[in-house]
Amino acid sequence: MSKLQQYRMKYNYSCQDMADKLNISKSFYWQIENQKRRLSYETALKIAKIFKMKPDGLFYEDYVKKIHG
Repeated sequence: MSKLQQYRMKYNYSCQDMADKLNISKSFYWQIENQKRRLSYETALKIAKIFKMKPDGLFYEDYVKKIHG
């Protein structure tokens, strides 16, 4: 489970809730959460803001795991 998914569940948001907040489709959001689509810095900022975090705190650990497997 990605850190993003953990935070989404902690805040009791559905994928559709997040998509609505970001003004993107549910499937696009799901792909971001499941690392099937690259995340723009702008979108990373918006997501981090929803959870009152900095983007590095939310995404960096998952990024390192993906790169170094």
